[in-house]
Parts: sequence; C-alpha cells; structure tokens
Amino acid sequence: MRQAGAYSSMLVGGVSGRTGPHSLPLARIKRIMKQSSDDVRMISAEAPVVFSKACELLIGVLVRRAWAAALRRKRRTLLKEDVAAAVTNTDVFDFLVQVVQQQPK
Repeated sequence: MRQAGAYSSMLVGGVSGRTGPHSLPLARIKRIMKQSSDDVRMISAEAPVVFSKACELLIGVLVRRAWAAALRRKRRTLLKEDVAAAVTNTDVFDFLVQVVQQQPK
C-alpha cells in the first residue's frame, strides 16, 4: 500500500484557495496587495507566499505577547484587552496602536 508523501497533508487547495504549507489564503493576500496602490499591477507568484509567512510570524509574536498578558492577569482566556496590552507594551507594534484604541470596549 502506498503511503502519503511528506507534503500531502500541507496541500489544502480546493475552494479556500490555499495551497502549500502556509495557512493564509494567497488569493486574499494578492487582492490586498493589488488594492494597496494603483501602481501595483503585476505580482509574482512568490510575493504572496512571502507575505503569508510574514503575517504568520507577526500573528505568532502578537499572540504570544497577548497570552503573556492574559497569564499576568491570571486568566487562561485570551481577550481583546490582552491583544491591546501586547500592542501598547511593545514598540514593534506601534503601527497598531491606533487600531486597538479605536475598538469599542
């Protein structure tokens, strides 16, 4: 009996538009890239993959810092206040400060 290949579980494909080891939909990333500027017309196949990985890394760091904020408050549930605390307490996330301040409580 033939066994599945090493990468077969990573390939999702189908309706979601995702393929490969990344978990964010490449079609959505490509659409955001095109909508960001009128000057962007052509996007290479590799660019959305790189942006997908960068977004995954950014989300991972943000979640770890938000989780630390939740643990400091002796909770095991991640709340939007924890994400806001992670953003405001980390200089790298200064570009998100206005986003978390605009959210209603």
